[in-house]
Amino acid sequence: MTIELVKEISGEVFKTILLASGPALIVSLVVGLLISFFQAITQIQEFTLTFVPKIVAVFLCIFLFLPWMARVLVNFTMNLFEKIPVYIK
Repeated sequence: MTIELVKEISGEVFKTILLASGPALIVSLVVGLLISFFQAITQIQEFTLTFVPKIVAVFLCIFLFLPWMARVLVNFTMNLFEKIPVYIK
């Protein structure tokens, strides 16, 4: 296994991680910003106001995007297993 091959596999791993976790992270970021903006306007500093909507939004995002996320992860895994003979050489 060469250094170039390790770099290629690592790049694919990071790309897959970003693709699979991206929707949930983006939704969490947007909801967090909206809640922070709302709290700054109303000066309400309730801690549960920040966590509960984010948890619900991320859960809904994962529920909606789970088939796509699973497809991305399965394609990565299948690609990795198919290239095992190349990696061994």
